[in-house]
Amino acid sequence: MAMKLVKKTDEYSIYLRGDKRYAVEDAGKKPVNGEEKVRILVAEELLKVAAAPKKEEPVAEEAPAEDAAEEAAPAEDAPAEEEK
Repeated sequence: MAMKLVKKTDEYSIYLRGDKRYAVEDAGKKPVNGEEKVRILVAEELLKVAAAPKKEEPVAEEAPAEDAAEEAAPAEDAPAEEEK
């Protein structure tokens, strides 16, 4: 399958491949990949990038569980001291 030229500038050429994905070549006909390719496709409005959802840190949930374990430990030691 041949690639169809979508846009050509002095800096790069954008092609539409047969599988409906884009290929980007620089002025020296070398392929452009990774973040640089994404930046070019977004700038040309050929690709839309969604923001990744922020992950909540479970640190706040773990802290109370540790406090409860520490409070339970002294209560268990108290009856042992009375038996002596």
